[in-house]
Amino acid sequence: MIEKHTFSAEVSKVLKLMIHSLYTNKDIFLRELVSNASDACDKLRYAALTDPSLIKEDAPLKITISSDKKARTVTVADNGIGMSREELVQNLGTIAKSGTQEFIGALTGDAKKDVSLIGQFGVGFYSAFVVADKVVATSRKAGEEKGHVWESAGTGEFTIDEAPDAQRGTSITLHIREGEDSYLYQFRLKHIVQTYSDHISFPIEYRGEESVIEVINKASALWMRPKSEISEEQYKEFYHHIAHSPDLPWMTLHNKAEGKLEYTSLLFIPSRIFA
Repeated sequence: MIEKHTFSAEVSKVLKLMIHSLYTNKDIFLRELVSNASDACDKLRYAALTDPSLIKEDAPLKITISSDKKARTVTVADNGIGMSREELVQNLGTIAKSGTQEFIGALTGDAKKDVSLIGQFGVGFYSAFVVADKVVATSRKAGEEKGHVWESAGTGEFTIDEAPDAQRGTSITLHIREGEDSYLYQFRLKHIVQTYSDHISFPIEYRGEESVIEVINKASALWMRPKSEISEEQYKEFYHHIAHSPDLPWMTLHNKAEGKLEYTSLLFIPSRIFA
C-alpha cells in the first residue's frame, strides 16, 4: 500500500536551494551520494563486529554506479546497513530544524563555497535534485526481510511503498532531467568519482548497459599512497570527507618514516582554528 507523506518545511527550503541556487557545480550530487553509500557500508561493518549474521548474505561491501541512457537514469547502490521504512521517512523526509537553519544561515552567496557546506550539514542526499526531476530510493535494512521504496519529484511530497525483492542496502535511482545528458555517460561519472571520491576505501564499480563492470576508484587508503600520486584536490576532498568541515586545511603534512619502525602519517591542520 502506497503511503503519501509531506516534506517538512525545512526540507522544502533545502530542496528549493538545491534546485534553484546551488547549481554552479552540479557534480557534487555524485560525490554526496557516494559518500553516503560509503558511510552505510562503514556502519554495517561496525555492526557486524557484534552480529556477523548481518553481513553474511552479501559479504564484500561495495558501491555500484550504473547508467541507462535510454531510461535516462543514474543509479548509486550500496550493500551497506540499509534503512527500514521508518528510517526512510525520517532520514529522507525531515532534517533537524536547527541543522537546516544553520545551513541556510551559513550560506554566503558564493556558490563555490556554499557547495562545500552540503556534506557538513547532512543535506547531501537532496543534491540529487540538482540534476534529477525524480529520485527513487529502494532500501532494505540488514537483518530485516522486507524492503521499502521511497519516491519523490522534489515538489513537496514523497511516497513510501513496500519493495519485497529489495536487496540489503540502498539503491538510489536518479531520473536525469533534460539538459543534463552528460551525466548519463561513463566518462563523466568516472571523472567525477576519480576527482572527488578516489579516497573511498570501498570499491566503486561502474556497470555499463552491457553489464561490464569496472572498478573506477583506487579503493586504498590515501595516506598509504605515494605523495607524487595525490593531487591537491584529492587531499582537499579527503579532508572534507573526514572532517565534515567546509574550510580548507591551513597545512597538510604527509610523511613516511623508515627504519626499525616504519609508519606513514597524514595530518591536516584546519584553517578555522586561526580564524
